[in-house]
Amino acid sequence: MQLNFAAREVALKLVYYGPALSGKTTNLKALHELTRADSRGRLMTLETKDDRTLFFDMLPLVFKTDAKEGAMNLRVKVFTVPGQVVHASTRKLVLQGADAVAFIADSQIAETENNAASFLDLRDNLKGLGRSMRDVPLIIQFNKRDLPGVRTDLEIDDLALRGKEPVYKASAVHGRGVVESFFGLLERAWRKLDKEHDLTNKLHIEPEAFLAKAASSLGYDGKWKQLSDAHVGGQLQGGGR
Repeated sequence: MQLNFAAREVALKLVYYGPALSGKTTNLKALHELTRADSRGRLMTLETKDDRTLFFDMLPLVFKTDAKEGAMNLRVKVFTVPGQVVHASTRKLVLQGADAVAFIADSQIAETENNAASFLDLRDNLKGLGRSMRDVPLIIQFNKRDLPGVRTDLEIDDLALRGKEPVYKASAVHGRGVVESFFGLLERAWRKLDKEHDLTNKLHIEPEAFLAKAASSLGYDGKWKQLSDAHVGGQLQGGGR
């Protein structure tokens, strides 16, 4: 996180992590399409000839609150990491300085081992950066819910109830669960940073007011609490494991 109190600006870095072809880039593309035009920047993607991420993708978003709400700007950069084993050093580099992480798992039963290996890779890379799962706000998204051969909803619900991270179900290629996952990640990051840096008093904006504005900036017409409550298990407040 970067804070500029003079300009009343906060900059966050969010990272989408997960195995190859789990849908990290598809999430960013869908988020870009679903977010209001005045809140999103240009989506930058670097792909190989087989449509896999070569280095990383990055989507910049800007949320603004007016003077009545306690004027401030939030600049968010959303990164993906390449999932292939050969890009291990790149994943660690992109992960550095992340304020929160979304782990994008593939719902297909055949991808269970790849999900587990990638999750361990995330843990190891955080450790290599002097951090841990307890320190970094984390959400888990089970993507590709539209495909055959996937874990059932009951299986995912059971897994979610065993852990502390909020779990989201998504079909990123159809835009389902994408905004909910991102908003959960943003909320988890903001509440942890607010607790650590007293953003409420320093920026003169309550978390609820900020989250309501963020939901609106995403193009969501409903109440922000509906986005917040879209997860299974876990807690959005606080840090992580």
